[in-house]
Amino acid sequence: MTILVIAEHDNASIKAATLNTIAAASKIGGDIHVLVAGSNAQAAADAAAKIAGVSKVLLADAPQLADGLAENIDGTVLQIAKNYSHILAPATAYGKNIAPRIAAHLDVAQISDITAVDSADTFERPIYAGNAIATVQSSDAIKVITVRSTGFDPVAAEGGSALVEKIEASADAGISRFVSRELTKLDRPELTSAQIIVSGGRGLGSGENYMKVLEPLADKLGAALGASRAAVDAGFVPNDYQVGQTGKIVAPSLYVAVGISGAIQHLAGMKDSKVIVAINKDAEAPIFGVADYGLVGDLFTVVPDLVKELG
Repeated sequence: MTILVIAEHDNASIKAATLNTIAAASKIGGDIHVLVAGSNAQAAADAAAKIAGVSKVLLADAPQLADGLAENIDGTVLQIAKNYSHILAPATAYGKNIAPRIAAHLDVAQISDITAVDSADTFERPIYAGNAIATVQSSDAIKVITVRSTGFDPVAAEGGSALVEKIEASADAGISRFVSRELTKLDRPELTSAQIIVSGGRGLGSGENYMKVLEPLADKLGAALGASRAAVDAGFVPNDYQVGQTGKIVAPSLYVAVGISGAIQHLAGMKDSKVIVAINKDAEAPIFGVADYGLVGDLFTVVPDLVKELG
């Protein structure tokens, strides 16, 4: 049994979600091959070769793969798909863009967003905003799977010594083209990989209050900043701050929820955090049901006091 993991990368380094995906592959068992599809991506392939548990890295290097267009990566994967029992990709925007095309062309049912591996053909995935877990068994000859990164601890990025083998990239499909990409540059850790996250909700009242109250706390903790959907919809912060079922799924070591009531869709995105601290003036707020530590009080007083205590 041989497993193919489609690496998410920037042509120079491997993205963190790939390490979680390889961890899921290791639980299935068998040899693990990693596909790096890009342009001038030798550095990314070399980084993938160092990942613990990887036995081979396949490098498809061509100009038409430079920007990660799903139509071209899909074609490259299909050329080698018959060699694998499982094809895995991270359940990120990148993986979710590619995996369904592969599954459709192979005429198999995709298994999405898995959080546990029971056996080589049986997997667990959350449904109903994470309020229930479905156990899915597949009899497909090739299983196409996306992996929720928060469900698996990442493997070590160093320690491996896999062989890098170059393979042919598929020709440009010619049905899509890359136009532009706008990247958000942050001085803080990336939300999905941060170990500490400070999130704000509608209780903060305005975007000005959000920054005034939460930035000092995030600075003290070296944390990423997040938000509830209500805060995003109210225009306090941009969409890429949103944590929840319709935002980003996170599982940091510490999650501080400030002025967040705890709607189901928000809890689905952060309830796997190792330690959850909730600050809210409503003692009946649902967020306290999942919090390890809860503080009932006025956030405009409590948070500044907390910042002072942190020195």
